[in-house]
Amino acid sequence: KVYLSPILDLYNQEIVSYEIADRPQIRSVMEMLKSAFKRLGNSEQPMLHSDQGWQYQMGIYQQALKVQGLSQSMSRKGNCLDNAVMENWFGIMKTEFFYQKKFSDVQSFKTELKDYIHYYNHDRIKEKLKGLSPVQYRTQSLVLT
Repeated sequence: KVYLSPILDLYNQEIVSYEIADRPQIRSVMEMLKSAFKRLGNSEQPMLHSDQGWQYQMGIYQQALKVQGLSQSMSRKGNCLDNAVMENWFGIMKTEFFYQKKFSDVQSFKTELKDYIHYYNHDRIKEKLKGLSPVQYRTQSLVLT
């Protein structure tokens, strides 16, 4: 098994940070957070939404959000609709990537998953984003402001 822990920006549907691990562990989630924090501007304090996974309920995770000035939002127990955007992304990824291929080993799967996330962010256009990829949409928005 492989565990993917991503952060998706609701503004442009970009995966801004992720970690891939062989088992669920808080260390992977904390690495994902550190990577996301590096991308934030000094004045940015977004809300971070998650499901009710045990990792997101741990004190070390909640403290890291607090120190960074982020608010935490969590899905209600047993309500996947609260996390619909992330659930939708996983559905897209499985349809476009996972179900379409056979992988020779775990390492090749991880490498190809990283490639897919890069493709999704940089090349995969979305109608909601005016025919742009998530990165193109964010870049265009920055130029216009």
